Amino acid sequence: MDTILWLLHGARMAWPTDWTAVFDRRAPLLMEIGFGGADFLVNLARTRPEANVIGVELSLPSLKKGAKKLETAGLVNGRVIQGTGQLVLWALCQPDSLSEVIINFPDPWPKERHHGRRLINAQFLHLLATRLKVGGQLDVATDHAGYAAWIARHLEQSPYFASRLASPYIHADPDRLITKYEQKGFDEGRSGYYFKWQRNDTPAPNPFPTPKELSMPHVILNSPLSLEEIGRRFTPQSTKGENVHVELLEAYQSAHDGKLLVEAYIKEEPLTQRVGLVVRRRELGDLVVGLHEVGFPRPTPGVQLAVASLARWVVGLDPASAIVRSNVSVESRD
Repeated sequence: MDTILWLLHGARMAWPTDWTAVFDRRAPLLMEIGFGGADFLVNLARTRPEANVIGVELSLPSLKKGAKKLETAGLVNGRVIQGTGQLVLWALCQPDSLSEVIINFPDPWPKERHHGRRLINAQFLHLLATRLKVGGQLDVATDHAGYAAWIARHLEQSPYFASRLASPYIHADPDRLITKYEQKGFDEGRSGYYFKWQRNDTPAPNPFPTPKELSMPHVILNSPLSLEEIGRRFTPQSTKGENVHVELLEAYQSAHDGKLLVEAYIKEEPLTQRVGLVVRRRELGDLVVGLHEVGFPRPTPGVQLAVASLARWVVGLDPASAIVRSNVSVESRD
């Protein structure tokens, strides 16, 4: 079999994903977020043959390693997915679709100014509560005392979870596989903190709808300026919308046909994309501002805002410029 069977790209999958179709069977869905070396993930798939197991990771080397280990072990009930936990939970998983989530040794971001980057917070637990079935299990492991206190506080403050233990966590879990990373921490004198919680029956409102995919955005405009002049006058631009932040970073000109490729960074929940926007001249003489398909971008509301922002900037370069036709809103946001 090809390793590609086991390796999936979250940003390219259907929103939401039909996991029954992915695994070619209906089974309880288990997720490990941040599987690192994948030893725990592979063991989970091996010891839980009745379940479909997905591992979520950003690191490409970890993804390749995880896919190869699943392939070598012949574990067709396991998959690895490139993406963040937030993206996979929010965009790929429907409400009440998960039976179990495991988070092993998430980055503690120990400096206080970085605490906002920690995975586990009130919003993440709320998102998780909408995707876990009632009674679904949440296991978290850390060896950072400060982060353990943070996790305990947020779990205790959440209305959607209850501990399966008599305390927020325990320091030893003889039933779990000890990974190389975990053992390294023990060898360096760190202690383990193991949380075993579950989704209670408190209804959780769902402010995390499946992200919208819109039509491919484009704006047609007239401008007396040449593409070369537009490129020379480009300066970085920043635009904010509702829960969206767009940065137009740099413009590059094609030596072949003169069209401009503008690098754009788009951050919107739950997806961050770095895409190419195109400004090109048609045979009719007008200009088209749109989305380049390099990198398989998703045409989200944030992408539409980026195209509209670039079009507004181009029109603003010369008073003789004007919008001819558009499928996005290009009204000024001043």
